[in-house]
Amino acid sequence: MSMKRTGQALTVLLLLFAFGCSGAQETVSPIASQSPTNNTNTDDAGETGDTAVQETSGTIDDLLVVANPTAAVVLVNKQYSLPEGYEPQDLVYPDVAFTFTEKIDKRMLRKEAADALEQLFAGASGDGIQLAGVSGYRSYDRQKTLFDNYVKKDGEEAARMYSAFPGTSEHQTGLAIDVTGADGKCAAEDCFAATPEAGWLADHAWEYGYIIRYPEGKDSITGYKYEPWHIRYVGKELAKELNERDITLDEYYSAVPVSEKR
Repeated sequence: MSMKRTGQALTVLLLLFAFGCSGAQETVSPIASQSPTNNTNTDDAGETGDTAVQETSGTIDDLLVVANPTAAVVLVNKQYSLPEGYEPQDLVYPDVAFTFTEKIDKRMLRKEAADALEQLFAGASGDGIQLAGVSGYRSYDRQKTLFDNYVKKDGEEAARMYSAFPGTSEHQTGLAIDVTGADGKCAAEDCFAATPEAGWLADHAWEYGYIIRYPEGKDSITGYKYEPWHIRYVGKELAKELNERDITLDEYYSAVPVSEKR
């Protein structure tokens, strides 16, 4: 392990220890106790910092709340939640094509992620690949509305199998976006995996600071099925490391497993 990597690990441990000694009832492990899930994320289809966590009270499944939601490398999943009502303060409209024309929330990303997305789209275009955005930022309230509607339709247990509980959607960070080909076909659908656009993203997204957040064969770790269209900005340095080591953001923080499915 390199000195740099060791320093990062020590920083994480110190941050976790600090929260365990400053108001939380007990020291929090980065691995939460959770029931087995096999979830599909179909909602609204269409830096090198570290993550510290603290326990929440009165939340389903004893979610942990991230201490630094603005970090580009923040871990948000079925264990780690954003603070309730969190909204990024630097949301902008990236100058890229989308599958719709309206200037609405899901067209936005945080500034750093938006700039990187513009470069990614330009790089893809230079290689003959035309991309389009499908869904970027999603507010807590929007996610809650979606989730509540799914609960009314299918019941909570079933809804949690395909929809992110409010506060645990990566889209709320403003750092994640679903993309597709310029023709809009296979948008947020399994058939996207077989497209040239998906292949290009798998090979090149990391060069622009993005990762395939829910890669194939990692559903037992991420808690979500393979989503080749869902890319997440983490910065070039970390994206390069995750690509070289072939690991997820969850594995990077040793926050596994999310699901007990093997």
